[in-house]
Amino acid sequence: MKLGRLNHVGVATPSIEASIAYWRDVMGAVKIHEPFDMPSNGVKVCFVDTPGENGTHGTQIELIEPLGADSPIHGFLAKNPAGGQHHMCYEVPDIHEARKWFEGLGKKILGDTRIGAHGTLIFFVHPKDMGGVLTEIMETSKDAH
Repeated sequence: MKLGRLNHVGVATPSIEASIAYWRDVMGAVKIHEPFDMPSNGVKVCFVDTPGENGTHGTQIELIEPLGADSPIHGFLAKNPAGGQHHMCYEVPDIHEARKWFEGLGKKILGDTRIGAHGTLIFFVHPKDMGGVLTEIMETSKDAH
């Protein structure tokens, strides 16, 4: 297995609405997707596009807000009330092969492989095994390119 494209950086926020204003008004983002709820993951999500070059896709910013007290993001925000970088997400062509690779290296996988916010399969690897960064591994969408 080898490193795929950095798909997005997950940013936890207590307010997607306030974060959208920041990305639009301070950072100059021009493509901000409509926020949507993901009750299965306990979060509200909003993607902010960054520009790509030479026909490539830019890396997205994934804004994530907890839907309730049992959201996995709730604990992060309790420690970081203003929000902040939550995770980084890399693409792989085959999610099952990637999971076997990380497990074979003895890396701790958090939870089951499941459908993520892009509608493709994902899993997370514990930050203690990934240089201190919670890492999401995402199967590249078959219609992405």
